[in-house]
Parts: sequence; structure tokens; C-alpha cells
Amino acid sequence: MFKKYFINDLSFPKFIFFTGKGGVGKTSVACATAVALADKGNKVLLVSTDPASNLQDVFATELGNVHKQIDAIPNLFIANLDPEESARQYKESIIGPYRGTLPDSVIEEMEEKLSGSCTVEVSAFNEFANYLASEEIQSKYDFIVFDTAPTGHTLRLLQLPSAWSQYISEKDPQGTRVGQFSGLQNRKDECVEAVETLSNKDLTKIVLVSRPETIPLIEATRALQELKELGISNFSIIINGVFQGETDKISKSLYDNQQKALTEMPPALADNEIYEIPLRSYNIVGVENLRQMLYSDDFTPVTEAELEQLDVKNIQGLINDLYNNKKKVVFMMGKGGVGKTSIAATVAIGLSKKGAKVHLTTTDPAAHIEYLIQQNEGITLSKINEQVVLEEYKKEVLDEAESTMSKEDIDYLKESLKTPCTQEIAVFRAFSKIVEKADDEVVIIDTAPTGHTLLLLDSTQRNYKQIETVQAEAPQSVKNLLPRLRNQNETEVIIITLPEVTPVYEAIRLEQDLKRAGIYSKWWVVNSSLYFTDTKNQLLKLKGANEKKWIKEVIAQSNNNCVVIPWIAGDIKQNMINAL
Repeated sequence: MFKKYFINDLSFPKFIFFTGKGGVGKTSVACATAVALADKGNKVLLVSTDPASNLQDVFATELGNVHKQIDAIPNLFIANLDPEESARQYKESIIGPYRGTLPDSVIEEMEEKLSGSCTVEVSAFNEFANYLASEEIQSKYDFIVFDTAPTGHTLRLLQLPSAWSQYISEKDPQGTRVGQFSGLQNRKDECVEAVETLSNKDLTKIVLVSRPETIPLIEATRALQELKELGISNFSIIINGVFQGETDKISKSLYDNQQKALTEMPPALADNEIYEIPLRSYNIVGVENLRQMLYSDDFTPVTEAELEQLDVKNIQGLINDLYNNKKKVVFMMGKGGVGKTSIAATVAIGLSKKGAKVHLTTTDPAAHIEYLIQQNEGITLSKINEQVVLEEYKKEVLDEAESTMSKEDIDYLKESLKTPCTQEIAVFRAFSKIVEKADDEVVIIDTAPTGHTLLLLDSTQRNYKQIETVQAEAPQSVKNLLPRLRNQNETEVIIITLPEVTPVYEAIRLEQDLKRAGIYSKWWVVNSSLYFTDTKNQLLKLKGANEKKWIKEVIAQSNNNCVVIPWIAGDIKQNMINAL
């Protein structure tokens, strides 16, 4: 459908940024590109700031902040920056001056405010600026390849005057209203230059990596539009993992699903030059696999040992556990696209069949949920329109801020409210009202905020302060639900992931985040596993065998409370019903 992504057919400027939704393969594509450019005789620096980066595994060598030459590719140098450590140092540069002068409770609030993904991204941008503004580094390399890129949201914030000031209002006399960009104030000129470099098509190319699936394609479109609004126009689109060669029911269904997603991709994405990389059977680990990734898939058949089944629970075991332990609130947590809504509906049906009165609340407008609910008595359904509740919440925040803030601070606040954390808060507030009214039911919620967002809400409640992304006073329903979430006798949190490196690492970080908030999860679900299908397609069988490592990782992480759901071919609605 699209051109193949062959390096020999392409030209690149000095700076190449790869970006995309977690799990689409941007690290693999960035590494394969860097290797191919180096093999052509160019001196290449590959820089990663991806929290889920597995560069050390990919190149089978220890990596760190110092540029390291790769023995098998003399022209390739790699710096694997630790984004969490960078964020910690960045956060301390902002909070450090206040230690010993402000109460511990205020310091705690400031720390939590700067613990989110936005701070990780801003600290990563701080690292980017070193490379984009350093003539010394640039003179050493023909190409500098970045494994991740700043979002349009972060770049827009950097263009607002208030990003460069630590604004303080009368309602915040102790100075806790530190901005995410406070740590960049001394580097304003370098950061402005870095933003200008990103929009210079003669210097920079942004490569948006996606998968032939609906949600990643929508995410890529959103990123493209955000960046275009900033005057960034030098793009390439790569669709990674395009499947060909259907030979059985599973492989044909996978092929059909991908082709449908590609045919229906948003026009804003389809109007660009798009390249594709075929689905590979092997893990993208090792220099030879990186060299092979862009060109071929020479695989050997799977052995019986590789197909040996793992000891995992089925979905009915999870449902029985929820029912027998009389759980009242069940949260589905995980990154977008892992299947939270489908699994939430499956659990709701299972509990209903056992006699429980169930209320399923969802943010998914998909009609198949209504279809499922119509088949089962004892289940009620509510839908929350994410955009509506988000706009209501933002209006509440801005109405309150207008009496105390200047126009430029209001502009900055408007932009800061576009973070995922703000949407989580708005949706969580809407969910909390539903849970409050449903004490006589099992309430299943198909999405939930991160531990960081919950701690923000909690710190606001405890300290009676108002901080940047939690301006409005938390309603009583939210205050009541936070302790309930921490009650393991009443609440169950189910973490949902996919059997791949990035989704598993992201899920592990999510669990750690929840533990900081005093919330513990027993059950994990690994969704859409090829390993647990009966496909006869050799490529998919080998692809499935490579999932085994990550399923074992989840089994260990969950203390063997792990459910694996096979990749489902055909009608997902009917398959979920049949599974019970």
C-alpha cells in the first residue's frame, strides 16, 4: 500500500527525531535507521530519552550518558540518557532552593506536582537542547538521531512568556506555584534556539512512527497536527508492522483488521508521504537483526519447546476471585489501546452471570458495549463524554483563576491544562459521582488516573492549596473515592497490558506509580496474545513465541495472578460472550 522504508531512497537533515505512541516500535525504527546511516559511512550519534528504552538489550552493551562507540559499527555512537534520573535532577534544581525555608507539607506538594510525565518530558527537552545548541557536538557527527521527541504541547508552552517565569498569585503566598519550566529559566536562549531548530526543515526531520491500528493512527494524527500548528513541516510517516501473507483464519483476520485501519486512517495523516515496514517475526535485538529489519524476514520454523504453554489463569478465574471476595469497585488501568473497555465488558458480563448487580461506566462511545449489555440482565451502563467533562473542568479552573491571574498567566494555564493529567482528573471526578451513587452494586470503571494524578488530588485535599493542574477544589465525591481506592477489601485494580517490551515496561511503571499513592493491584491481564492462539501461520507463530519472555515477566510481576487473553479473530463481541 505504501513505499517501503529503505534508507538508500531517502535523504535526511542533521537532526532526526522519532516519535510515536508507546509500543509502536519507534526505538527499533530509530536504531535501524541509525545503523543503516552508519553503515553507509556516516558518523552517527543515537540519543535515547525514552523511559521504556531497551537500547542496552538491543546492542548487547552497557550504555549511559557518555557517547559510546559500538564495536560492530565503528561509525555509530550511542548515548542512553536516563529520563527518570534527568527528571529527578531537574526537579531538585527547582525545589532545592526552597528546602529548609518552606514547611515539609509544601515541599511534598511541590515534589508531587513535578512528578508527572510533563516534568519527564521537559527534563528530556533540557537534554535535547544540549545537542541542538552545541556546535561542538554537531561538528563531530553527520547525523544525530533522537529516539523520542517533545510533543507539540511542550513546544507550545515554551513559546508562552509565562513559561519563563515562576508566577505567584496572592492565593499562593508561599511560592509553591512553580512552573514546569522553572528549571530552564537560566537556559532560555538555548531553549528558544532549540525550538527554532526543530521547525527548521533544513536541519530537522520529525519521523512519526505508528502501527496499522486505529488508536496509534489517531495518536499519530494528533501529534502531526500539533506540530504543524507550530510551523514544523518536515515529516515522514512510518507504519511499522504491516502484515502480509495470510494463510489461516487468524492471519487473515489480522490482515483484514490492519487494512481496514489503514484504509480508514484520518485524512490529515493520509495526505503525507508514508512509508511502511513489514511485520517481523523476530525481536529487534542485536546488530544483525537491526540491519535486517528494514529489508527482510529470514526466519526458521518454531520448535515445540518454544510453543510450550505457560501456566496462567483464565478470565473466569479472575471473575470468580472478584465475586468471591465481594469487590465493590473494579478499575481497569493501562495505556490506550490495550483493550481496557473490552475486558471491562467481559468482567461485567461474568459477574452478572454469577448473580451480581453490575454497573459498567465507560468513556468508550463504541456501540458494541451497548450490544453486550443488551444481552445480559443485571448490568446497567453509563457513558462519560471525555471531551465534555474536560471542557467543564477547564472552565471551572479558568473561571476561578481569572480573578487572580494576569492575561499571560491565564494563557499559560490554558496550555498547561492540555496535559493528560488534566483529562484524568476531569474524568475521575465524573466517575466518582457514579461510584458514590452505586453503593449497592459492583461498579466497573474502564479507565482510571495514574498514581501521580491521585497523589495530586490527595495533596490538594490535605494541604488545602491550589496548584497548577488541580486548581479547582476537589468535590466531596472525589475525596470519598480516594480512601476507597486504597481499601483492598473493597477495591480491585486490574492492570492491562500487551505481551511486548514497551507496554510491559509502561505497565510496571504504572504499578509503581500506584503504589506511591497507596493503591495495590493483584491482577494483571495480558491481552491480544498470538502465543495463545492456534495460528498455523509461521511468521505469527514465531512472533507469538517471542511474546513468551514478556508474559513470563508479567507472571513474575503479578505473583502468578496473570490472565492471558488470546488475539481474537472475527467478531470480538461474540468471542467475549463465548469466553464465559
